[in-house]
Formats: sequence, structure tokens, C-alpha cells
Amino acid sequence: MVKVFIDAGHGGNDPGAVGNGLREKDLTLTIAKRVGAILANDYKGATIKYSRTGDQSLSLKQRTDAANAWGADLFVSVHINAGGGTGYEDYVYTTVGAGTQKFQDAIHSEIMKRIDGVRDRGKKRANYHVLRESRMPAVLTESLFIDKAADAAKLKQASFIEAVAQGHAAGIAKAFKLAKKQTASKPKPAPSKGSLFKVQIGAFSKKANADALVKQAKAKGFDAFASKDGALYKVQLGAFSKKDNADDLAAKAKKAGYAPYIAKEAK
Repeated sequence: MVKVFIDAGHGGNDPGAVGNGLREKDLTLTIAKRVGAILANDYKGATIKYSRTGDQSLSLKQRTDAANAWGADLFVSVHINAGGGTGYEDYVYTTVGAGTQKFQDAIHSEIMKRIDGVRDRGKKRANYHVLRESRMPAVLTESLFIDKAADAAKLKQASFIEAVAQGHAAGIAKAFKLAKKQTASKPKPAPSKGSLFKVQIGAFSKKANADALVKQAKAKGFDAFASKDGALYKVQLGAFSKKDNADDLAAKAKKAGYAPYIAKEAK
């Protein structure tokens, strides 16, 4: 099992960069936890440890000390940029060799594959504490600029954050040569007649509004996603062949403050 230490930048009394209604510490935590979840759920052979799983204040030394004490095989520090630029970039320490470079190469390429229309600012080197003091290969990522309106608009989209997290995870898996779990090993059941009951909590003409609701619902523990149906983006929590199951989920959604709608569709 390879040990991957995932560091959500900033936290607690250090919000990181702030702009356009966003705080870096919130975005980094969302991305970091999602990266870990993808590695754990979709790939074989990785164990995950986080520098923080909530809004804790941590020094840079505490982060690298925790990774070093655990004996991590890779340190990934997740950040959001600021300073008037635009695009994605990542960093390794100034004097690393091929052992670390392969992780930067893999993470960089896999993220850029998934974020269309984003400027590639390149693979860089810097004398940052988390890169210098970690005893294992370390990569620090900077996903867009929080103080750039166009970048911030992307960072507000749940689908974009998911793409960034997927890129991190795919790059890590590629560098370690982790095998994907066989989630589709069982034969698919034959098509059957009947109805499908979909629990929906919103429909919007603008995708950004649907993405915002998806993000909110996920924060409340729902497995939400948005799908396009004609001219609308519909936010769905689940779909069931039994109406009782849909009713149960709808009741939970109502308790959470939503106005759920159960749509009946033919299978």
C-alpha cells in the first residue's frame, strides 16, 4: 500500500487568499477530501492521510511533521492562487530529481486534461516549506486565481471542482501505477419494464445555479448531481425503481430544507 498525504492549504484563522466571495481554505479542503475519496473508492493500493479534515489552524511545520512521522510516500499540497493572474500551475522543490518529477508530470497532465479552457502556467520549482521539509516526493498545486473573476466563476462550479479533484487523483494513480477497482465486474441485469422514480430538488436554466445547489446538497450529505434535460439543468438526489425508496429520500430532503419533487419516468 502506498501512503498518500493530502494537505488542504491554510485553514482555521488563516483563510488563505480571498476574493469574489470565496475563501481559499474552503476550496482546498473540498478538493483535498475529494481527492482522497476518489483514490480510496476507485483505486487499489493506496491509503490516505489528511493534514486536516475540518477548519483547523495548522502551521507548515505541523503539516510536514505529520507526513514525515507517518512515513508518507507522497505529499500533495492543494492551493488556490491569487495575484491577478489566471490558470493552473504546480510546484516541486528547487533541486528534486526524477523521483519527484514523475509525480509533478503526472498530476499536471491529468489535471490539464480535465479543465478545458484554462491557461497552462506550467510546471515550476520553488523553495516552499512543504516541498523542502517533506522527506518524500512533494507537489504543490495552484488551481486558478481566486481574485480573477473568470477563474472564480469556475471555482464556484461543483463540476469544475470535481474535475480538479479527479485530475489530482488520476495523476497520483498514474505515477504510482495504481490499478482501478473493477466496479463493473458483475453482469448487467436484463432490461425490465416498469417506472423509475427520480428525486429532484431544483431545475435551472443556468448551469451555474444548478452547480451551486449540487454543492450545497453535497455539503448536507446528499449524493447530488446535475443533468441537462432539454433547456433545463435538473438537480437530482437519486433514482429508484420502488417509489417507497424515493419517498424516503424525498422526506430526508424536505427535512434538510428542500422542496423535493418525485418525477416518474418509464425505464
